[in-house]
Amino acid sequence: MKNISLRLISLLLLVCIALLSLASCVEPEPEVIDYAASVTFDPTSTDTVKQEVTVKGYVDGDTTHFFVPTTISKNGVLKARYLGINTPESTGQIQEWGKKASNFTKEKLMSATSIYIESDDTNWNLDSTGARHLVWVWYKPEGSETYRNLNLEIMQEGLAVQSNSAQNRYGTQCVAAYNQAVREKLNCHSGQQDPDFYYGSTIDVTLLELRINAENYVDKQVAFTGIVAKRSGDGVYVEAYDEETGTYNGVYVYHGAGNGDAASLLKIGAHVRIVGNLTKYYDTYQVSDIHTAGYYPDYEEDTTLVDRDTHEVGYPLTSVEQFTSGKVTVISADDVATEYSFAEVSLGSSISFENLTVKRTSTTMNESSSNYMAFTLYCEDAEGNEITIRTAPLKNADKSYVLASTYKDQTINVKGIVEYYNPSSSDDDDGIEDTDGFYYQVKVLSTADLVIVE
Repeated sequence: MKNISLRLISLLLLVCIALLSLASCVEPEPEVIDYAASVTFDPTSTDTVKQEVTVKGYVDGDTTHFFVPTTISKNGVLKARYLGINTPESTGQIQEWGKKASNFTKEKLMSATSIYIESDDTNWNLDSTGARHLVWVWYKPEGSETYRNLNLEIMQEGLAVQSNSAQNRYGTQCVAAYNQAVREKLNCHSGQQDPDFYYGSTIDVTLLELRINAENYVDKQVAFTGIVAKRSGDGVYVEAYDEETGTYNGVYVYHGAGNGDAASLLKIGAHVRIVGNLTKYYDTYQVSDIHTAGYYPDYEEDTTLVDRDTHEVGYPLTSVEQFTSGKVTVISADDVATEYSFAEVSLGSSISFENLTVKRTSTTMNESSSNYMAFTLYCEDAEGNEITIRTAPLKNADKSYVLASTYKDQTINVKGIVEYYNPSSSDDDDGIEDTDGFYYQVKVLSTADLVIVE
Protein backbone atom coordinates (compact mmCIF):
# COMPACT_ATOMS: atom_id res chain seq x y z
CA MET A 1 0.00 0.00 0.00
CA LYS A 2 2.82 2.30 0.93
CA ASN A 3 4.64 1.57 -2.34
CA ILE A 4 1.49 2.34 -4.32
CA SER A 5 1.14 5.71 -2.57
CA LEU A 6 4.76 6.59 -3.26
CA ARG A 7 4.40 5.66 -6.90
CA LEU A 8 1.24 7.76 -7.15
CA ILE A 9 2.95 10.74 -5.56
CA SER A 10 5.91 10.32 -7.90
CA LEU A 11 3.59 10.18 -10.89
CA LEU A 12 1.78 13.33 -9.79
CA LEU A 13 5.11 15.11 -9.36
CA LEU A 14 6.16 14.11 -12.86
CA VAL A 15 2.87 15.39 -14.27
CA CYS A 16 3.32 18.71 -12.45
CA ILE A 17 6.87 19.04 -13.69
CA ALA A 18 5.70 18.29 -17.26
CA LEU A 19 2.93 20.86 -17.01
CA LEU A 20 5.30 23.48 -15.64
CA SER A 21 7.75 22.74 -18.42
CA LEU A 22 4.98 23.04 -21.00
CA ALA A 23 3.78 26.30 -19.51
CA SER A 24 7.28 27.72 -19.65
CA CYS A 25 7.42 26.90 -23.37
CA VAL A 26 4.20 28.81 -24.20
CA GLU A 27 5.07 32.30 -25.39
CA PRO A 28 3.12 35.15 -23.80
CA GLU A 29 0.72 37.20 -25.93
CA PRO A 30 2.72 39.94 -27.69
CA GLU A 31 2.17 43.44 -26.40
CA VAL A 32 0.09 45.77 -28.61
CA ILE A 33 2.08 48.97 -28.94
CA ASP A 34 0.68 52.41 -29.75
CA TYR A 35 3.33 53.41 -32.30
CA ALA A 36 1.65 56.75 -32.99
CA ALA A 37 2.56 57.75 -29.44
CA SER A 38 5.90 55.93 -29.30
CA VAL A 39 7.66 58.75 -31.15
CA THR A 40 7.82 62.32 -29.91
CA PHE A 41 7.49 65.60 -31.74
CA ASP A 42 9.45 68.73 -30.90
CA PRO A 43 8.26 71.80 -32.84
CA THR A 44 11.45 73.68 -31.88
CA SER A 45 14.00 71.14 -33.13
CA THR A 46 16.17 72.14 -36.12
CA ASP A 47 17.10 68.74 -37.58
CA THR A 48 14.03 68.85 -39.85
CA VAL A 49 11.82 71.54 -41.35
CA LYS A 50 8.31 71.69 -39.96
CA GLN A 51 5.27 73.94 -40.13
CA GLU A 52 2.01 74.29 -38.26
CA VAL A 53 -0.83 74.08 -40.79
CA THR A 54 -4.57 74.02 -41.32
CA VAL A 55 -6.42 71.76 -43.74
CA LYS A 56 -7.52 73.07 -47.12
CA GLY A 57 -8.96 69.79 -48.36
CA TYR A 58 -9.14 66.07 -47.59
CA VAL A 59 -8.17 63.90 -50.57
CA ASP A 60 -7.77 60.32 -49.33
CA GLY A 61 -6.09 58.27 -46.62
CA ASP A 62 -2.52 59.32 -47.42
CA THR A 63 -2.98 62.67 -49.18
CA THR A 64 -4.15 65.96 -47.67
CA HIS A 65 -3.88 69.57 -48.84
CA PHE A 66 -2.72 72.07 -46.22
CA PHE A 67 -2.58 75.86 -46.11
CA VAL A 68 1.05 76.95 -45.67
CA PRO A 69 3.02 80.20 -45.90
CA THR A 70 3.95 81.29 -49.44
CA THR A 71 7.60 80.86 -48.46
CA ILE A 72 6.96 77.10 -48.57
CA SER A 73 4.56 76.98 -51.54
CA LYS A 74 3.96 79.92 -53.88
CA ASN A 75 0.20 79.48 -53.95
CA GLY A 76 -0.05 78.97 -50.20
CA VAL A 77 -1.13 75.32 -50.50
CA LEU A 78 1.02 72.25 -49.90
CA LYS A 79 -0.22 68.93 -51.30
CA ALA A 80 1.01 66.46 -48.72
CA ARG A 81 1.78 62.81 -49.46
CA TYR A 82 2.23 60.91 -46.20
CA LEU A 83 5.67 59.33 -45.77
CA GLY A 84 6.12 55.60 -45.25
CA ILE A 85 2.56 54.48 -46.00
CA ASN A 86 0.25 53.74 -48.92
CA THR A 87 -3.50 53.53 -48.27
CA PRO A 88 -6.04 51.87 -50.61
CA GLU A 89 -7.50 54.09 -53.34
CA SER A 90 -10.62 56.18 -52.88
CA THR A 91 -10.03 58.77 -55.62
CA GLY A 92 -10.06 56.65 -58.81
CA GLN A 93 -11.44 53.16 -59.02
CA ILE A 94 -12.46 52.61 -55.41
CA GLN A 95 -10.54 49.85 -53.60
CA GLU A 96 -11.40 47.80 -50.51
CA TRP A 97 -10.80 49.76 -47.30
CA GLY A 98 -10.10 52.94 -49.28
CA LYS A 99 -13.12 54.81 -47.98
CA LYS A 100 -12.40 53.76 -44.40
CA ALA A 101 -8.78 54.93 -44.66
CA SER A 102 -9.91 58.25 -46.12
CA ASN A 103 -12.53 58.76 -43.41
CA PHE A 104 -10.06 57.78 -40.67
CA THR A 105 -7.57 60.47 -41.73
CA LYS A 106 -10.30 63.08 -42.09
CA GLU A 107 -11.79 62.34 -38.67
CA LYS A 108 -8.42 62.59 -36.90
CA LEU A 109 -7.51 65.91 -38.54
CA MET A 110 -10.96 67.45 -38.18
CA SER A 111 -10.94 66.90 -34.42
CA ALA A 112 -7.32 68.07 -33.94
CA THR A 113 -6.55 71.25 -32.05
CA SER A 114 -3.18 71.62 -33.78
CA ILE A 115 -1.54 70.05 -36.86
CA TYR A 116 2.10 70.10 -37.94
CA ILE A 117 3.77 68.74 -41.06
CA GLU A 118 7.41 67.69 -40.89
CA SER A 119 9.89 66.75 -43.59
CA ASP A 120 12.25 63.81 -43.28
CA ASP A 121 15.24 66.15 -43.30
CA THR A 122 15.97 69.87 -43.63
CA ASN A 123 14.26 70.26 -47.03
CA TRP A 124 10.67 70.18 -48.25
CA ASN A 125 10.98 67.17 -50.55
CA LEU A 126 8.73 66.39 -53.53
CA ASP A 127 7.48 62.89 -54.35
CA SER A 128 8.12 61.13 -57.68
CA THR A 129 5.27 63.03 -59.38
CA GLY A 130 6.78 66.42 -58.57
CA ALA A 131 3.34 67.63 -57.47
CA ARG A 132 3.20 66.58 -53.80
CA HIS A 133 5.49 66.96 -50.80
CA LEU A 134 6.50 63.97 -48.67
CA VAL A 135 5.78 64.69 -45.01
CA TRP A 136 5.08 63.32 -41.58
CA VAL A 137 1.79 64.56 -40.19
CA TRP A 138 1.44 65.26 -36.48
CA TYR A 139 -1.81 66.16 -34.77
CA LYS A 140 -2.85 67.03 -31.26
CA PRO A 141 -6.17 65.40 -30.29
CA GLU A 142 -8.72 67.51 -28.47
CA GLY A 143 -8.04 67.47 -24.74
CA SER A 144 -4.43 66.31 -25.16
CA GLU A 145 -1.14 68.17 -24.89
CA THR A 146 0.79 65.55 -26.86
CA TYR A 147 1.14 65.21 -30.62
CA ARG A 148 0.50 61.88 -32.34
CA ASN A 149 2.09 60.73 -35.60
CA LEU A 150 -0.78 60.19 -38.02
CA ASN A 151 1.31 58.23 -40.54
CA LEU A 152 2.09 55.60 -37.91
CA GLU A 153 -1.46 55.62 -36.59
CA ILE A 154 -2.88 54.85 -40.04
CA MET A 155 -0.35 52.04 -40.41
CA GLN A 156 -1.04 50.48 -37.00
CA GLU A 157 -4.79 50.55 -37.71
CA GLY A 158 -4.21 48.25 -40.68
CA LEU A 159 -5.33 50.87 -43.18
CA ALA A 160 -2.08 51.06 -45.16
CA VAL A 161 0.76 49.01 -46.56
CA GLN A 162 4.41 49.91 -46.50
CA SER A 163 5.86 52.43 -48.95
CA ASN A 164 9.66 52.75 -48.57
CA SER A 165 8.84 52.49 -44.89
CA ALA A 166 12.30 51.50 -43.67
CA GLN A 167 14.08 54.26 -45.58
CA ASN A 168 13.07 57.24 -43.50
CA ARG A 169 13.26 58.89 -40.10
CA TYR A 170 10.69 56.67 -38.41
CA GLY A 171 11.37 53.59 -40.51
CA THR A 172 11.74 51.18 -37.61
CA GLN A 173 8.39 52.21 -36.15
CA CYS A 174 6.72 52.08 -39.59
CA VAL A 175 7.79 48.50 -40.19
CA ALA A 176 6.86 47.47 -36.64
CA ALA A 177 3.42 49.13 -36.90
CA TYR A 178 2.77 47.32 -40.18
CA ASN A 179 3.83 43.96 -38.76
CA GLN A 180 1.68 44.47 -35.69
CA ALA A 181 -1.39 45.30 -37.83
CA VAL A 182 -0.81 42.15 -39.89
CA ARG A 183 -0.42 40.06 -36.73
CA GLU A 184 -3.57 41.53 -35.21
CA LYS A 185 -5.45 41.09 -38.50
CA LEU A 186 -6.75 44.63 -38.60
CA ASN A 187 -8.82 46.04 -41.50
CA CYS A 188 -6.81 45.49 -44.73
CA HIS A 189 -5.12 42.47 -43.13
CA SER A 190 -8.25 41.00 -41.56
CA GLY A 191 -9.20 38.66 -44.36
CA GLN A 192 -12.73 40.01 -43.92
CA GLN A 193 -14.86 41.94 -46.38
CA ASP A 194 -14.87 45.73 -46.18
CA PRO A 195 -18.41 46.76 -45.10
CA ASP A 196 -18.10 49.99 -47.14
CA PHE A 197 -17.11 48.23 -50.37
CA TYR A 198 -19.50 46.78 -52.93
CA TYR A 199 -18.46 43.28 -54.01
CA GLY A 200 -20.99 42.77 -56.80
CA SER A 201 -20.56 43.31 -60.53
CA THR A 202 -20.79 47.09 -60.12
CA ILE A 203 -17.48 48.99 -60.35
CA ASP A 204 -17.20 51.84 -57.83
CA VAL A 205 -15.40 54.82 -59.38
CA THR A 206 -15.08 58.57 -59.01
CA LEU A 207 -16.36 60.97 -61.64
CA LEU A 208 -12.79 62.08 -62.32
CA GLU A 209 -11.91 58.47 -63.15
CA LEU A 210 -14.86 58.28 -65.55
CA ARG A 211 -13.76 61.51 -67.16
CA ILE A 212 -10.17 60.50 -67.91
CA ASN A 213 -10.56 56.74 -68.38
CA ALA A 214 -14.09 56.40 -69.75
CA GLU A 215 -13.04 53.91 -72.44
CA ASN A 216 -12.15 51.40 -69.68
CA TYR A 217 -15.74 51.29 -68.44
CA VAL A 218 -17.86 51.31 -71.61
CA ASP A 219 -20.77 48.84 -71.41
CA LYS A 220 -19.96 48.12 -67.76
CA GLN A 221 -22.06 48.87 -64.70
CA VAL A 222 -20.51 51.66 -62.67
CA ALA A 223 -21.41 53.43 -59.45
CA PHE A 224 -20.40 56.91 -58.29
CA THR A 225 -21.65 59.70 -56.05
CA GLY A 226 -22.25 63.33 -56.94
CA ILE A 227 -24.57 66.32 -56.89
CA VAL A 228 -27.30 66.77 -59.50
CA ALA A 229 -26.24 69.96 -61.27
CA LYS A 230 -28.70 70.48 -64.12
CA ARG A 231 -31.64 68.84 -65.84
CA SER A 232 -31.54 68.40 -69.62
CA GLY A 233 -34.13 66.47 -71.61
CA ASP A 234 -34.78 63.06 -70.11
CA GLY A 235 -31.74 63.13 -67.87
CA VAL A 236 -29.50 65.16 -65.60
CA TYR A 237 -25.88 66.19 -65.28
CA VAL A 238 -24.26 64.88 -62.09
CA GLU A 239 -20.99 66.35 -60.83
CA ALA A 240 -18.48 65.98 -58.01
CA TYR A 241 -15.59 68.13 -56.81
CA ASP A 242 -12.14 66.55 -56.83
CA GLU A 243 -9.91 68.02 -54.14
CA GLU A 244 -6.64 66.73 -55.64
CA THR A 245 -7.08 68.53 -58.98
CA GLY A 246 -9.32 71.34 -57.76
CA THR A 247 -11.82 70.64 -60.54
CA TYR A 248 -15.44 69.64 -60.93
CA ASN A 249 -16.04 66.49 -63.00
CA GLY A 250 -19.39 65.44 -64.41
CA VAL A 251 -21.38 63.12 -66.63
CA TYR A 252 -24.82 63.06 -68.22
CA VAL A 253 -27.17 60.51 -66.64
CA TYR A 254 -30.03 59.46 -68.90
CA HIS A 255 -33.07 58.07 -67.11
CA GLY A 256 -35.44 58.02 -70.07
CA ALA A 257 -38.90 59.42 -70.73
CA GLY A 258 -41.66 58.45 -68.37
CA ASN A 259 -39.35 57.46 -65.52
CA GLY A 260 -41.13 59.55 -62.91
CA ASP A 261 -39.37 57.88 -59.97
CA ALA A 262 -35.96 58.83 -61.32
CA ALA A 263 -37.04 62.34 -62.23
CA SER A 264 -38.41 62.81 -58.72
CA LEU A 265 -35.25 61.47 -57.11
CA LEU A 266 -32.78 63.37 -59.31
CA LYS A 267 -33.65 66.91 -58.31
CA ILE A 268 -31.19 69.80 -58.63
CA GLY A 269 -28.88 69.79 -55.62
CA ALA A 270 -29.63 66.18 -54.64
CA HIS A 271 -26.65 64.16 -53.38
CA VAL A 272 -27.01 60.82 -55.11
CA ARG A 273 -25.34 57.48 -55.70
CA ILE A 274 -25.81 56.64 -59.36
CA VAL A 275 -25.67 53.03 -60.54
CA GLY A 276 -25.93 52.46 -64.29
CA ASN A 277 -24.21 51.43 -67.50
CA LEU A 278 -21.63 53.67 -69.13
CA THR A 279 -22.35 53.91 -72.85
CA LYS A 280 -20.94 55.88 -75.74
CA TYR A 281 -23.61 58.08 -77.26
CA TYR A 282 -22.48 59.57 -80.57
CA ASP A 283 -19.12 61.07 -79.61
CA THR A 284 -19.52 61.39 -75.88
CA TYR A 285 -20.20 59.19 -72.85
CA GLN A 286 -23.29 58.95 -70.71
CA VAL A 287 -24.69 56.72 -67.99
CA SER A 288 -28.01 55.02 -68.70
CA ASP A 289 -30.15 52.05 -67.67
CA ILE A 290 -30.55 53.32 -64.12
CA HIS A 291 -33.16 51.97 -61.72
CA THR A 292 -34.80 53.47 -58.66
CA ALA A 293 -37.02 52.01 -55.99
CA GLY A 294 -37.80 55.01 -53.82
CA TYR A 295 -35.62 56.41 -51.07
CA TYR A 296 -33.04 54.21 -49.36
CA PRO A 297 -34.02 50.83 -50.88
CA ASP A 298 -32.28 47.63 -49.85
CA TYR A 299 -31.32 46.69 -53.40
CA GLU A 300 -27.71 47.83 -53.81
CA GLU A 301 -27.88 48.25 -57.59
CA ASP A 302 -30.52 50.97 -57.38
CA THR A 303 -29.76 54.66 -57.77
CA THR A 304 -30.36 56.22 -54.35
CA LEU A 305 -30.09 59.37 -52.29
CA VAL A 306 -26.95 59.69 -50.18
CA ASP A 307 -28.70 62.16 -47.89
CA ARG A 308 -31.84 64.25 -47.90
CA ASP A 309 -30.15 67.67 -47.94
CA THR A 310 -30.18 70.02 -50.92
CA HIS A 311 -26.60 70.87 -51.89
CA GLU A 312 -25.21 73.85 -53.74
CA VAL A 313 -24.24 73.25 -57.36
CA GLY A 314 -20.62 74.17 -58.09
CA TYR A 315 -20.65 76.68 -60.98
CA PRO A 316 -16.98 77.57 -60.32
CA LEU A 317 -16.11 81.02 -61.67
CA THR A 318 -13.50 80.39 -64.37
CA SER A 319 -11.40 82.53 -66.70
CA VAL A 320 -11.62 82.00 -70.45
CA GLU A 321 -7.88 81.40 -70.56
CA GLN A 322 -8.15 78.63 -67.98
CA PHE A 323 -11.02 77.05 -69.89
CA THR A 324 -9.32 77.12 -73.28
CA SER A 325 -5.66 76.65 -72.31
CA GLY A 326 -5.51 75.48 -68.69
CA LYS A 327 -3.85 72.18 -67.76
CA VAL A 328 -4.63 69.77 -64.93
CA THR A 329 -2.24 67.15 -63.56
CA VAL A 330 -3.87 63.90 -62.47
CA ILE A 331 -1.86 61.43 -60.36
CA SER A 332 -2.71 57.75 -60.80
CA ALA A 333 -2.78 55.05 -58.12
CA ASP A 334 0.78 54.06 -59.05
CA ASP A 335 1.98 57.67 -58.75
CA VAL A 336 2.18 58.48 -62.45
CA ALA A 337 1.41 62.12 -63.24
CA THR A 338 -0.50 62.78 -66.47
CA GLU A 339 -1.51 66.17 -67.84
CA TYR A 340 -4.98 66.84 -69.25
CA SER A 341 -6.70 69.95 -70.52
CA PHE A 342 -8.88 71.73 -67.99
CA ALA A 343 -11.94 71.46 -70.24
CA GLU A 344 -11.45 67.72 -70.79
CA VAL A 345 -11.38 67.02 -67.06
CA SER A 346 -14.33 69.38 -66.45
CA LEU A 347 -16.55 67.88 -69.14
CA GLY A 348 -20.14 67.36 -68.01
CA SER A 349 -19.83 69.66 -64.98
CA SER A 350 -21.08 73.15 -64.14
CA ILE A 351 -19.07 76.29 -64.85
CA SER A 352 -19.55 80.07 -64.89
CA PHE A 353 -18.01 83.13 -66.54
CA GLU A 354 -18.40 86.85 -66.03
CA ASN A 355 -18.18 89.87 -68.32
CA LEU A 356 -18.07 88.16 -71.70
CA THR A 357 -18.76 90.31 -74.77
CA VAL A 358 -20.90 88.73 -77.50
CA LYS A 359 -19.15 89.41 -80.82
CA ARG A 360 -21.41 87.46 -83.17
CA THR A 361 -24.23 84.92 -83.08
CA SER A 362 -25.68 82.05 -85.10
CA THR A 363 -29.00 80.22 -84.86
CA THR A 364 -30.20 76.76 -85.86
CA MET A 365 -32.96 77.46 -88.40
CA ASN A 366 -33.66 73.89 -89.51
CA GLU A 367 -37.27 73.35 -88.38
CA SER A 368 -36.88 69.57 -88.45
CA SER A 369 -33.99 69.75 -85.98
CA SER A 370 -34.52 69.19 -82.25
CA ASN A 371 -32.24 72.22 -81.86
CA TYR A 372 -34.50 74.53 -83.87
CA MET A 373 -33.94 78.09 -82.60
CA ALA A 374 -31.04 77.09 -80.39
CA PHE A 375 -28.22 79.56 -80.87
CA THR A 376 -24.50 80.07 -80.43
CA LEU A 377 -22.81 83.13 -78.93
CA TYR A 378 -19.22 83.74 -79.93
CA CYS A 379 -17.74 85.69 -77.04
CA GLU A 380 -14.54 87.36 -75.88
CA ASP A 381 -13.25 88.39 -72.49
CA ALA A 382 -11.48 91.68 -71.74
CA GLU A 383 -8.14 90.21 -72.90
CA GLY A 384 -9.54 89.06 -76.24
CA ASN A 385 -9.68 85.35 -75.36
CA GLU A 386 -12.48 83.64 -77.29
CA ILE A 387 -15.09 81.19 -76.01
CA THR A 388 -18.22 79.65 -77.52
CA ILE A 389 -21.51 79.58 -75.63
CA ARG A 390 -24.17 77.24 -77.03
CA THR A 391 -27.78 77.26 -75.85
CA ALA A 392 -30.66 74.85 -75.94
CA PRO A 393 -33.81 76.26 -77.58
CA LEU A 394 -34.86 78.87 -75.02
CA LYS A 395 -38.31 80.38 -74.59
CA ASN A 396 -39.71 83.51 -72.99
CA ALA A 397 -42.55 83.54 -70.49
CA ASP A 398 -45.03 83.94 -73.36
CA LYS A 399 -43.63 80.75 -75.01
CA SER A 400 -41.97 82.68 -77.83
CA TYR A 401 -38.38 81.78 -78.68
CA VAL A 402 -35.55 83.77 -77.20
CA LEU A 403 -33.55 85.28 -80.08
CA ALA A 404 -29.77 85.35 -80.34
CA SER A 405 -29.99 89.02 -81.35
CA THR A 406 -31.03 89.77 -77.75
CA TYR A 407 -27.41 89.23 -76.73
CA LYS A 408 -25.53 90.63 -79.74
CA ASP A 409 -22.87 93.15 -78.65
CA GLN A 410 -23.95 92.75 -75.02
CA THR A 411 -21.77 91.94 -72.01
CA ILE A 412 -23.06 88.83 -70.28
CA ASN A 413 -22.54 86.58 -67.28
CA VAL A 414 -22.95 82.88 -68.03
CA LYS A 415 -23.70 79.66 -66.16
CA GLY A 416 -23.60 76.39 -68.06
CA ILE A 417 -22.34 72.85 -68.51
CA VAL A 418 -19.02 71.99 -70.17
CA GLU A 419 -19.48 69.99 -73.36
CA TYR A 420 -17.69 69.38 -76.64
CA TYR A 421 -19.09 69.92 -80.05
CA ASN A 422 -18.38 69.07 -83.68
CA PRO A 423 -18.81 72.19 -85.85
CA SER A 424 -18.93 70.12 -89.05
CA SER A 425 -22.27 68.69 -87.93
CA SER A 426 -23.70 72.13 -87.18
CA ASP A 427 -26.92 73.28 -88.81
CA ASP A 428 -26.47 76.88 -87.64
CA ASP A 429 -27.28 79.50 -90.26
CA ASP A 430 -24.50 82.01 -89.65
CA GLY A 431 -23.10 82.31 -93.16
CA ILE A 432 -19.69 81.15 -91.92
CA GLU A 433 -18.10 77.93 -93.09
CA ASP A 434 -17.71 75.49 -90.20
CA THR A 435 -14.42 73.70 -89.61
CA ASP A 436 -13.84 70.06 -88.80
CA GLY A 437 -12.85 68.78 -85.39
CA PHE A 438 -14.26 68.89 -81.89
CA TYR A 439 -13.83 71.78 -79.52
CA TYR A 440 -15.00 72.47 -76.00
CA GLN A 441 -17.81 74.90 -75.36
CA VAL A 442 -20.34 75.79 -72.67
CA LYS A 443 -23.97 74.64 -72.92
CA VAL A 444 -26.64 76.95 -71.46
CA LEU A 445 -29.98 75.34 -70.65
CA SER A 446 -31.95 78.21 -69.12
CA THR A 447 -32.53 81.91 -69.80
CA ALA A 448 -31.77 82.52 -66.10
CA ASP A 449 -28.20 81.41 -66.83
CA LEU A 450 -27.63 84.14 -69.46
CA VAL A 451 -27.59 87.49 -67.70
CA ILE A 452 -26.94 90.78 -69.52
CA VAL A 453 -24.67 93.01 -67.43
CA GLU A 454 -26.23 96.46 -67.11
